[in-house]
Amino acid sequence: MKIAAAAYPLDWFDNWQGYEDKLTAWVAEAAGQGAELLVFPEYGAMELASLGGPEVAADLEAAIRMVAQHGPAADALHDRLARMYDIHILSASKPYYPDAAARPLNRASLFGPQGLIGHQDKVMMTRFEREDWDVVAGSSLTVFDTALGKIGVTICYDSEFPLLARALAQAGVEILLSPSCTDTFAGFTRVRVGSMARALENQCVVVHSPTVGPAPWCPPVDENVGRASIYGPADRGWPETGILAEGALNAPGWVYADISLDLVRQSRADGGVMPFAHWPEQAAPAAQVTFADRKSQ
Repeated sequence: MKIAAAAYPLDWFDNWQGYEDKLTAWVAEAAGQGAELLVFPEYGAMELASLGGPEVAADLEAAIRMVAQHGPAADALHDRLARMYDIHILSASKPYYPDAAARPLNRASLFGPQGLIGHQDKVMMTRFEREDWDVVAGSSLTVFDTALGKIGVTICYDSEFPLLARALAQAGVEILLSPSCTDTFAGFTRVRVGSMARALENQCVVVHSPTVGPAPWCPPVDENVGRASIYGPADRGWPETGILAEGALNAPGWVYADISLDLVRQSRADGGVMPFAHWPEQAAPAAQVTFADRKSQ
């Protein structure tokens, strides 16, 4: 199948039609290239804060509430586009309020040719989300069993925690989607290195879709650094770097790669190395940590 990872810039919109036109054009471009799975980044939906005007977009709390207000319409648009083009789309994540009294979650949704498949909430929150924004953690992981295969999602910081991806891989996931939003090169590097490590450990495909470029009118996402990339395990049959495709740094647009789930399965069953199968062997030595004291020698 062909996968498309977005390096997505955040734009200002004076009305809803501007957003609808942008998203429709992005989806049409990737579908026109034959992509069957499209991945948008973490907090890419924050551009909808612009619909509230400059004061709303510049306020931490007002901005996320404005985006959440437009969440149902954004979901309906993704649903319609996925049906129209007969494709799968991971929407850009956005704040979601489970109820009026709750704090928001950071939610990405997967849509397919028959509409909404399900949601994944970010489970590991950054310091900014915890301490400044009060965006709260989700409590579970989801395996999306689709016509393309079993898909999992680790949102940005989630990709830096190996047990999350491991749990998904053990549940059958072969394609892991890692949308991100990072405001420094160091932040981007952490998600990149984490995503590549998850591809290596689990012998699977990882799709990294970042926000890129400035959005000075919305402080939570005012700077965005990254490049869209698609990774696999650095093993026989795969690129020696583990990089199937990558774009230029901070260059908006789609990055495409053709992937084979047969190759994922072959690597897990008979790779040059077999970290997916050998993972449980860590447990015994990891439980036996000893200390060597030179003073006693």
